[in-house]
Amino acid sequence: MFIFVVHSIKMITLTEENYIKAIYHLGKQGLEMVNTNAIARAMKTKASSVTDMIKKLSEKGYIDYKKYHGVNLTRNGRSVAINIIRKHRLWEVFLVEKLNFTWDEVHEVAEHLEHIRSEKLIDELDAFLEFPKYDPHGDPIPDKQGNFKSINKILLSQAVIGKSYKCVGVKDTSSVFLKYLDGNSIALGTIVDIIYREPYDSSIKIGLNNTTILVSLNVAKNLFIKEV
Repeated sequence: MFIFVVHSIKMITLTEENYIKAIYHLGKQGLEMVNTNAIARAMKTKASSVTDMIKKLSEKGYIDYKKYHGVNLTRNGRSVAINIIRKHRLWEVFLVEKLNFTWDEVHEVAEHLEHIRSEKLIDELDAFLEFPKYDPHGDPIPDKQGNFKSINKILLSQAVIGKSYKCVGVKDTSSVFLKYLDGNSIALGTIVDIIYREPYDSSIKIGLNNTTILVSLNVAKNLFIKEV
């Protein structure tokens, strides 16, 4: 169990929160070391800007920095990251279920809403939504204590020919990818049968909704499934 800690150190800025969240994702939940070049690419900024931010975050106790190795999050940094992720995913659920947004519309809006700092608001939002376990893209939502409900899943690219799977999540949450899935009637909960893998380019023929389609390797590497 992961318990959120009380932040008794300096006030965190919106930009610092974005860096902490990026380090969390790049470092596989903040546990692995991440180099500055990877952070720069994720934040779409220069390495020198990352170096300046690393210094600030280290001074505030959110990251540990090791020269020539990179950074990873401290316990306090991980609690900040998980709290941001909790808010982001709860807002996505709210936008889809209560305001009729589609799943390809919510990510950018939630990027802004995740920085709201009212703990009471987020707790009430969680209760109002009846404590959802997953967001509209299939990602687990941490509870108030920072616990995730895990799910056994693989990528479609790893599927076994002849087996059936349920779509349970997406690795790519971009609007263009989600619209592609919508256009091919692929959604969370859709059952797909793995018919054939093309040896030349590893594209996969799948059966769904009484039809068959051929999906590219790029698509297959961005769709999570679990065996049924």
